[in-house]
Amino acid sequence: MNNELVPQNNPEQSLPSPGDSSEQRLMFTPPIDIYESEEGLVLVADLPGVTLENLELQVQDNKLTLFGRVNRYVPEGLMGQHEEYGVGDFLRSFILSDEVDHERISAKLNHGVLRVILPKASRGEPRKINIDEGE
Repeated sequence: MNNELVPQNNPEQSLPSPGDSSEQRLMFTPPIDIYESEEGLVLVADLPGVTLENLELQVQDNKLTLFGRVNRYVPEGLMGQHEEYGVGDFLRSFILSDEVDHERISAKLNHGVLRVILPKASRGEPRKINIDEGE
């Protein structure tokens, strides 16, 4: 299964919706590992701080897009004084080949690590085609 995914460097910015907010936010491209198994491809994305409620994964026109929103956490009764890193959202997309069965794509999120299974589309069995004699 070669060339089944094509990373998109400039994903469309129309996706953000989980808890959509009008404030300016940082947008990160999450690192993703891609593995191949007999069943298909497995994508593993690191999305620290993203919860199931703030994650959207969609397939449209052979394009797989993931968007994860991270909410800023400040303990109750305290005020932030210094931040080592900026809180932002994650956005990444890939173009899928026709070898991926879009109907059977599945995903799991576990402690900020998203695992997406892209199963191979089944191919029809070889068959003999009857040929009629022309007139």
